[in-house]
Amino acid sequence: MRSFSSILVTGGAGFIGSNFIRHVFRHADFSGKIVNFDALTYAGNAESLADVARDFPDRYVFVHADIRDGEAVRKALKEHGCDAIIHFAAESHVDRSIASPDDFVQTNIVGTFRLLEEARALGPRLKLFHHVSTDEVFGSLGETGFFSETTPYAPHSPYSASKAGSDHLVRAYRDTYGLPVTVTNCSNNYGPYQFPEKLIPLMTLNALEGKDLPVYGEGLNVRDWLHVEDHCEAIWTVATRARLGETYCVGGRNEMRNIDVVERICALVDKFAPPLPSGAPRRSLVKHVTDRLGHDRRYAIDCSKLERELGWKPAHDAASGFEDTVRWYLSNPEWVSSVRTGAYRTWIERNYASR
Repeated sequence: MRSFSSILVTGGAGFIGSNFIRHVFRHADFSGKIVNFDALTYAGNAESLADVARDFPDRYVFVHADIRDGEAVRKALKEHGCDAIIHFAAESHVDRSIASPDDFVQTNIVGTFRLLEEARALGPRLKLFHHVSTDEVFGSLGETGFFSETTPYAPHSPYSASKAGSDHLVRAYRDTYGLPVTVTNCSNNYGPYQFPEKLIPLMTLNALEGKDLPVYGEGLNVRDWLHVEDHCEAIWTVATRARLGETYCVGGRNEMRNIDVVERICALVDKFAPPLPSGAPRRSLVKHVTDRLGHDRRYAIDCSKLERELGWKPAHDAASGFEDTVRWYLSNPEWVSSVRTGAYRTWIERNYASR
């Protein structure tokens, strides 16, 4: 089992990264330091880790910098004696990639390349470079079948193509330079602290406020939903126990059509929030809109390799996971308001402007 003294976590102020940092500090067997290296683009919210900064002041460090800045990466790795890198930093919203693909190429491909170069320069001090990727690199499934570690790549959006490129770079550095890498490809994540542009928080908050619930096409696209806490446990399991060079698919075994996800959220908001002024059920707010360009029909993950080799299994099913998530957003209006209004930027400036 691998152990680390200091971990550089890229994109640690994002949704999955912030949950991962909290998970490692609060639930993992880890006594070292975590360096959160994040550029704080629009979805990066360092305030989401205010509790970690408070409770672990000697073991948690925030560095405001871009992974494309090799000098900044080099400085952080050296100053904090990092012997592992967990790489989350990425542009990740498909719609934004269609509107502005350049940002995705620059961060996801060029940024990963710069990070790999600095990791390579560490030589034998580096114990692990773990790369967090997505199932979207595999393209689209039909009515049956599952993505696995041997599925050929077939990305359909600028986002998934840029992530596919970063995956190939990581494996190339393994094969060419002997870099100690592991890779995970996950299905759709959900849970607390997710930026409200994504499906589940967007629908939860719109339903709460009586706003339209836009659903692409007929809402028949299928996704496998993975609770972020299960994903974080999977990443830590792979990082500490997997054979170097291996890839693992991480799924929640919760396949659902998008329309069914939205209707489930509506029912939960109806249950836990005051009724709409009209008295109508919130499912009446659903509005079908023109489908997304290149919208993949179905994703589903076969995570049996991870279960079989490392003993990981998802702990959350759709019923409990969705209810917990909806209740979290309903119970944390201050966080939601801070993110929506941009007030979290003031928190960042107040706490990190002088560092």
